[in-house]
Amino acid sequence: MAGRRPGGPKRPLLCPGFSSSSSFRNGSSPETECPVPLEQQPVNEYQALSTSLPFSWAAGDLGLYCSRLACTGAAFALLVGLPVSAFGRGFIGDPETYALRCTLGAVSTGLLAVILAALRMYLGWAYVGNRLLSATVEYEETGWYDGQIWVKTPEVLARDRLLGSFSVKPVLSRVKVTLVFLALSLAASIVLFVNVDSPRDAASEEKGGRAVAGVYSDAAARSFEPEAFCGGGSDLS
Repeated sequence: MAGRRPGGPKRPLLCPGFSSSSSFRNGSSPETECPVPLEQQPVNEYQALSTSLPFSWAAGDLGLYCSRLACTGAAFALLVGLPVSAFGRGFIGDPETYALRCTLGAVSTGLLAVILAALRMYLGWAYVGNRLLSATVEYEETGWYDGQIWVKTPEVLARDRLLGSFSVKPVLSRVKVTLVFLALSLAASIVLFVNVDSPRDAASEEKGGRAVAGVYSDAAARSFEPEAFCGGGSDLS
């Protein structure tokens, strides 16, 4: 018997000989008649995701969720952001500006790390949620080349959609609000970090004219060589 060619079209399958009444009468769950491997069934993917890190944070208590994200951001801010901000450009400017720049750099690094963690959580929960709410399940028997599609039975579809609507959607809403808040905070922190030296630079330019670091300004040049600006200097030729 010729085998199916690799890369062929995926064919929707129905569980052969599946009967919901007979399955429950025998004490077996609907998945026992399902051709999808256990680890690829949406309900099992949900259970695995809800117990793995960091995805389980979003499904837990709100206080623990916020505290864990805060600890993650603080760790990256202190261990990565602060050293880079402190020694990346060296000591430039007055101590207050230097300390403010280091603080903003550390905060921005911590916020970026938390955003990446929250984005990873959102993508994982969104993937499982889509598989729970979908009427079909794509799965692989032995590899990427023999993908199949299984059409869920009414009982499995009803159970998966209840799980997706009441367990996954609230988690996605929580993570989405977190991402919006963190993105706004990061944008504000970056704007402050970039503009932290701007007022002092503008003041120095107004005070010294066209002064450049290491070069005489026009006022200083006039005080040393007034004849060069009055046209009274000697002809060098």
